[in-house]
Amino acid sequence: MKGYKIIVLAKQVPDTRNVGKDAMKADGTVNRAVLPAIFNPEDLNALEQALSIKDRNPGSTITVVTMGPARAADIIREAMFRGADDGVLISDRAFAGSDTLATSYTISLALKKLHPFDVVICGRQAIDGDTAQVGPQVAEKLGIPQVTYAEDVIAVTAKDVQIKRRLERGIEIVSAPKPVLITVNSSAPECRSRNAKLTMKYKHAKTASELQASNEDYESIKETRPYLLINEWSVANLDAEPVKLGLSGSPTKVKTIENVVLTAKDTVALTSSDGDINTLMMELIDNHTIG
Repeated sequence: MKGYKIIVLAKQVPDTRNVGKDAMKADGTVNRAVLPAIFNPEDLNALEQALSIKDRNPGSTITVVTMGPARAADIIREAMFRGADDGVLISDRAFAGSDTLATSYTISLALKKLHPFDVVICGRQAIDGDTAQVGPQVAEKLGIPQVTYAEDVIAVTAKDVQIKRRLERGIEIVSAPKPVLITVNSSAPECRSRNAKLTMKYKHAKTASELQASNEDYESIKETRPYLLINEWSVANLDAEPVKLGLSGSPTKVKTIENVVLTAKDTVALTSSDGDINTLMMELIDNHTIG
């Protein structure tokens, strides 16, 4: 059986559980250098859907595409440890500061280079922006159908894809012709753990920049172990219009930033007596917390 070509869009995001006072730069962009980086949670849900399709359709391949600094190659390796076949890191200083419009433009150019493909899957949104815009914008730029809020990719056939969507008031089953872009909810099954054999196989997988930084022989690895090479594309590889990249291609601007510091307040111990409760209510009314 031939199988299908699946692309997973993933993002390395700052861990928003550890946001401090230096989390934002003066220009309104995220200071990623001071925040721990993790695999965007809903992109892991998307990866599991891709792996499930691959399990059911022998011969299928999964390529993970991510855009970010050099360290974003970590999530490509992580995906390969779990069952992805290869990956593409889109990395260039010209991409810095991209909003959803510039990001979707860049990713759409990368997907055009990877065409033909059957299914593109990504998380509904990233936890560092919560916009849920990049997936749909990529689909629009590619001119392909999109299905959002997916909870399960039920089946992929020669002509279409059947998908279960989780909506506010229930679920629905839809079908879409291929190629199609699907965004996946956090309610979808969690991603499987690393596979020990795959971890051993791909633990030394690196981009060209990483190989050069470690003084490893790029050409030798390319000839003898090509599966260890993670593709790395810059502006030069994408035939992009520079004005549409990075900050210059990003109409979304952060106007102001405010650091909000939460401090502990005095606590009051209450008994179950009517008097204590009445006193508390009077204090809340007096300081205009209620009433």
